[in-house]
Amino acid sequence: MEMNAEIKALLVSIGSANIDEELLREITRTTIPSAGPGAGLESFFIKSGGHRVRLSINKNSPLKVVRCCSDVAVIKDGKTIVTGKLESALSHCPEQAYLTMSGKCVYDCKFCPVPKLDGEVKVPDKILQLVEEAERTGQLRAISLTSGVEKSPEDEVRKAVEMVKTLRARYSVPIGVSVYPTDTSSEELKEAGATEIKYNVETMDPEIFAKNCPGLSLDYVLKSLEKAVSIFGKNRVSSNFILGLGESDECVIEGVTRLAKIGVIPNLRPISPHPLRKSEVKVQRPSAERLLKLARLTKAVLEEHGLQADLAETMCLTCTGCDITPQRDV
Repeated sequence: MEMNAEIKALLVSIGSANIDEELLREITRTTIPSAGPGAGLESFFIKSGGHRVRLSINKNSPLKVVRCCSDVAVIKDGKTIVTGKLESALSHCPEQAYLTMSGKCVYDCKFCPVPKLDGEVKVPDKILQLVEEAERTGQLRAISLTSGVEKSPEDEVRKAVEMVKTLRARYSVPIGVSVYPTDTSSEELKEAGATEIKYNVETMDPEIFAKNCPGLSLDYVLKSLEKAVSIFGKNRVSSNFILGLGESDECVIEGVTRLAKIGVIPNLRPISPHPLRKSEVKVQRPSAERLLKLARLTKAVLEEHGLQADLAETMCLTCTGCDITPQRDV
């Protein structure tokens, strides 16, 4: 039974699975994200029917992943709901070296565990080593860099620019970058050789943003995104937009439309509740029905404004594992 949009939406809405340890040992590499709301949670990928899904490992999940001949089967309530193949992550996801430069952050977004994890700050040689390891698999299709903010946005952009220059001198694959913007980040990263850029709005509800992202500015991110489109071009600028912080569907579609009007492709990301943040923020992972509804509405908005998420070459819009991605999944 191959995956379709409806089955994937169900899997994404649950977001986790109990998987046999023997199967995990057969995967070349699982992944433990070090950035964003899902940081610190080990996960794996399944591909089926042209769709890919990432599930965190949870022994208490209602989903169970077991061997099924040469494939794996996902079981719910005693019934197989989909079969597929496990995919190994290169670095964070299949086919990409998707690397976090700074696993620390001076900001305190209430849905994000990174400020509490005190993660690794990778030196350039470490990043180069990981990309080289990914290239040796023969599966490397893109390089993506993301980052917390160890000291300041300006310092993080400076490190990203130098890293992109070094990588571009060695690799011809597309390079995507996701950082908090600065006044000159788009110009500098484009000149350094970046292919695509992502600045995350997190939410388009101003009240939810102010409550959950103290010290950050939604207006500044939006202005930076609009500027980025003028520099990187159409279908090269995206923004993560979290679902599950209490926003209404109307707010989501209004936000999606506002982003599309300025040439930005929104990436609707279902919230991953994290134990390190459970006392600070109330979240609700969206249902399968909501994920499908909003993805289909977003697809219509993108097409109305001549945007194509399926042309993305780096980062989340290419991976699709965590989201229902317009023009790829629906």
